[in-house]
Amino acid sequence: MSFESNEQAEGYWRENLRLVLKLLAVWAAVSFGCSILLVDVLNEIHFMGFKLGFWMAQQGSIYVFVALIFVYVAKANALDKKYGVHED
Repeated sequence: MSFESNEQAEGYWRENLRLVLKLLAVWAAVSFGCSILLVDVLNEIHFMGFKLGFWMAQQGSIYVFVALIFVYVAKANALDKKYGVHED
């Protein structure tokens, strides 16, 4: 990866770090919030035959995590193209 200037490299990594922090915040909110903090409220809702709080703790947070991986890949590729450091 080769940047044209230090400012360009700093801008790239600043945006990349901001993206990672946003995705980590979503992951933390879903895994910690839905599985621990809101489990009693969510357990009043049934989803696919299971209490939603239980389902989020066992399956839902994993699905969200995998979805966040795909979101990161798409956003990181767009960021690479924006800064001209993408791979062909």
